[in-house]
Amino acid sequence: MLSPLDYLFGLFSLDIGIDLGTANTLVSVRGKGIVINEPSFVAIEKRSQQPIEVGARAKEMWSKNPKDILVVRPLRDGVISEFEVTEAMLHHLIAKAHEQTWVPIPRPRVVVGIPSGVTEVEKRAVFDAAISAGAREAYLIEEPVAAAIGAGLPVQETRGSMIVDIGGGTTEVAIFSLGGIVISRSIRVAGDEMDEDIVRYMRNKHNLLIGEPTAEKVKIQIGSAYPLPEETTMPVKGRNLVTGLPASVEVSSIEIREALSGSVEILVDNIKDALDDTPPELVADLMDSGIVLAGGGSLLRGLEQRITEEVNIRGTVADDAMTCVARGAGRVLEDYNNLRRLLAGLERGSTQH
Repeated sequence: MLSPLDYLFGLFSLDIGIDLGTANTLVSVRGKGIVINEPSFVAIEKRSQQPIEVGARAKEMWSKNPKDILVVRPLRDGVISEFEVTEAMLHHLIAKAHEQTWVPIPRPRVVVGIPSGVTEVEKRAVFDAAISAGAREAYLIEEPVAAAIGAGLPVQETRGSMIVDIGGGTTEVAIFSLGGIVISRSIRVAGDEMDEDIVRYMRNKHNLLIGEPTAEKVKIQIGSAYPLPEETTMPVKGRNLVTGLPASVEVSSIEIREALSGSVEILVDNIKDALDDTPPELVADLMDSGIVLAGGGSLLRGLEQRITEEVNIRGTVADDAMTCVARGAGRVLEDYNNLRRLLAGLERGSTQH
């Protein structure tokens, strides 16, 4: 039985779910929902090596920064590439989340979503960064599990359910039944790879050099995985590789779909591969329940139609797809006992300070 002190400590503790993404980091606070949605960028002053901006302001400096400022993406392919920078970013986000609550406990319990394919060393780096950033307790949860919980899938029921979480650095595919993962796949092809596809296409097809920020805008505005009801165009500005001078090229959504075709095909093949290893009874369930898409990459226009046509199972995009992992991570501490079996690996990655 809990002592009155333990009860009050639990009542007033701050529980935070974090989707530590390659492109964006989202923070969910128990009782308040998503309170922070910031790009995973940090601007550092080179001489002092101190962060000067985190999130959206740092991303605005991307590819435009002066020589004395370094803009860093501390996560690549869903894992930490710059430990100290990630720690500084997490410290900033946890402090910012704490400012938006009235909870007097300064050291929160934190659940962090990580890709399912990461190594033990990579897991430890995320865990250490969360503790160093001020977490009282830190837990790790695989992103497809968090995404499925956040999307409201019946992961603990007998019937099968399937999630495809397409982030910035990784795509996670998981099939659930009876509170466990039956099949899972993780590949490092996602939103960032699509941006690079567009950069390469513009260089090879139009002799136009553009940066990743411009490629991302093109992808969002006219990118697609399936023919659109009405194809469109947009001007793309960059540097002409022949003349070395500024240039603008009108690009169509058909061209950008061609540029993205390689990455989209890899995503679809990954889903097919998972289904090929799935027990037939679960495949029958999935034909009724469908495939749920989550993550920012799932917002690529026509992706659900492409998947439906290719695998013969209806694809749908989750409500508020971009926040599924953060919302799912936030729900874990609220309903930990009921989710204990599904999250068996959670306890092994936890500690208390």
